[in-house]
Amino acid sequence: MEATITITVDGEKRTATVDTRVTLLDLLREHVRVAAPKKGCDHGQCGSCTVLLDGRRVTTCLAFAVQHDGAEIVTAAGLSTQDTPHPMQRAFLDRDGFQCGYCTPGQVCSAVGMLAELEAGWPSHVTPDVGSAPERTPAEIRERMSGNLCRCGAYVNIVAAIEQGAAR
Repeated sequence: MEATITITVDGEKRTATVDTRVTLLDLLREHVRVAAPKKGCDHGQCGSCTVLLDGRRVTTCLAFAVQHDGAEIVTAAGLSTQDTPHPMQRAFLDRDGFQCGYCTPGQVCSAVGMLAELEAGWPSHVTPDVGSAPERTPAEIRERMSGNLCRCGAYVNIVAAIEQGAAR
């Protein structure tokens, strides 16, 4: 069975007719040719496919495309303008928050989404008092980013980049 889906990706409306079993990641990469989200594990374990979906971070390999007809998606490429990188992208460059770069688009989108969660006051597993607003600490950042793996092991620099990006 097929369905026609319209999504807005990085500010541009895109339409595709796909099998109803197609994931959002495959819709983005194979049908509308958006390269920023990467296919890593295809099981929701690595975070390479993370994007902002209607403002929230989502691993697109676990979402069916038909569930998100009409959605607004922002990829790492859509965070910046043509002339100016997003503060989180700038921080990843400044702090050397990547090595091979494969996970970086997912890391950047997850970091932006994670900071929005912190700002909204959502507690995490390591939040000491779930009744009060969580603070942006290295422990909070590491816990909230634990769904994004870096095979190169650039975690120390990723945390530093997120701290810098959040400060901007």
